[in-house]
Amino acid sequence: MALLKRANPFSKVNNDTGFGNNANDYGGRFVNRDGSFNLRREGMPYWQRFSIYHSMLNLPIGTHEFTGLLASTDWQKVKEIYFFSTETFTTVGYGRVNPVGDMANFVASLEAMSGFLSFAVATGLIYGRFSKPKSFLAFSDFAVVAPYQDKTALMFRFVSYKDNHILTNVEIKVNIGLQVEENGKPVYKFFDLLLERSRVDSLPMNWTVVHPIDEQSPLWSLTAEDMKVADVEVYVLVRSFDDVYSNVVLQRTSYTYDEILFNRKYKPMYRESSDGKTTIVELHKLNESVEVARVLSNQ
Repeated sequence: MALLKRANPFSKVNNDTGFGNNANDYGGRFVNRDGSFNLRREGMPYWQRFSIYHSMLNLPIGTHEFTGLLASTDWQKVKEIYFFSTETFTTVGYGRVNPVGDMANFVASLEAMSGFLSFAVATGLIYGRFSKPKSFLAFSDFAVVAPYQDKTALMFRFVSYKDNHILTNVEIKVNIGLQVEENGKPVYKFFDLLLERSRVDSLPMNWTVVHPIDEQSPLWSLTAEDMKVADVEVYVLVRSFDDVYSNVVLQRTSYTYDEILFNRKYKPMYRESSDGKTTIVELHKLNESVEVARVLSNQ
């Protein structure tokens, strides 16, 4: 595959992204659209092989290790053992059926202990799930290269869509990774993208993030085909304060080269209400764009 021969020498390299530069060891994009990192961790074979569920199913326990059973058929025995297990797990313990074998007693003791612990764990998980701060941001499905002043710019936009969750002190950091040829080998280079604005005091509406493509930009003179060859990916990190949670929230996303559209610009996504007293943010227009008549290029 053809490689980009070099990056813009005037762009500042960012070696602190957390990604390596060996292009041969990467598969796919760096960051998924939902903000999760596109990787899988391996290297712990014991825990990968060990299955508690499978091991419990294969314990040598039978009805002969219980006393007090009244059942005469196999199905009735299964039901009695099942009901005994649920009664032990919930610590009810009606008392007619009781274990007599070592393994049965062992499992019964584990169930009794697990019964207490399960409520404590469930309470903690439920609390943690609903108390975890989350930034309710929706990002545009694609970025665009559009006219900007007397040049062009890379743009994408996002909006806070949750009622009453107004974000304040919103900061954004955008990096770009691209593959270039260095000493005959493909390597990834990462650059900070300078933005028209990297911080806003509050985010009641949408924010169109703008990176001017000038002589200092790593995107300078790159066409759509060049971006494909360089395997371009734009990595976005948003950090803000949510006064509902009274805590800092984060959200990540990324755009790959095939999610960057040339010769398009976004449509406005807000309007004035009919009575002229309110501004209406039209969330359904987040991804709406129009074609730009002239061909965009940076020379």
